[in-house]
Amino acid sequence: MSWINRVRNALPFIPKKETSTETLWHKCPACAEMIFIKEWEENQSVCPRCDHHGRIGPMARFEQILDAGFILLPTPQVKEDPLKFRDSKRYPDRIKAARSATGDQDALINARGAIDDVPVVLGVQNFAFMGGSMGMGVGAAFIQGVNDAIAHKCPYVIFTAAGGARMQEGILSLMQMPRATVAIQKLHAACLPYIVVLTDPTTGGVTASYAMLGDIQIAEPNALIGFAGQRVIENTIREKLPEGFQRAEYLLDHGMLDMVVHRHALREKLAQVMDYLTPRAAA
Repeated sequence: MSWINRVRNALPFIPKKETSTETLWHKCPACAEMIFIKEWEENQSVCPRCDHHGRIGPMARFEQILDAGFILLPTPQVKEDPLKFRDSKRYPDRIKAARSATGDQDALINARGAIDDVPVVLGVQNFAFMGGSMGMGVGAAFIQGVNDAIAHKCPYVIFTAAGGARMQEGILSLMQMPRATVAIQKLHAACLPYIVVLTDPTTGGVTASYAMLGDIQIAEPNALIGFAGQRVIENTIREKLPEGFQRAEYLLDHGMLDMVVHRHALREKLAQVMDYLTPRAAA
């Protein structure tokens, strides 16, 4: 031990340096500004400098959108490793790690509640759970959300965020696309609205199925929305694509979306849209 350290340890009036594991700052991925975590969360995970909309999980979304007192629907149980898949890790190990990191059972969680007193069943995909990938669990949760909306005669609203189908489940993950389509038809047969809010990113088989089948298509600003990646498309067609062609604003200009809504205004806009579309009880 050096002389200076011995002297410092012997002096009682020098306070010991305390460390904290609490994260106080968030670095915006768009503008690289450092923002206090508290300020970031109070602003609904939107950068106060550049207006970048950060990715958020189901519980944060439920609390932002739904009235107080909402109820989480139980996660449907499915066979978790139907193909006994293994790459660099066993598939069950990947699921276990995702559950530990997010606290969710799978990539799609449903809640029943209300938005400004308008009843709704709300589904939220979590990109942090294996890239929000669509597997049997997500398909079962989507059908659960639709059936619950039909049972309670209210709209089904889903916030999508996904990298596509879950490769570890092979063809079984792709089967969720027609299953979701049939569920949406059941919702329409019950004369109930199906509203989609596309968040960053929504790609692959999710875009090719239930993410683009809404009665109303809404997106958050600058959300990445597409099927294949830009480089894959450019290499296939051998042409340079327009700047930002897979961003929400471009899709709105070309008729694939009905509106792009800032996160701060989403709750009010959803309440307004549902009020227009929800059947009213006879007086």
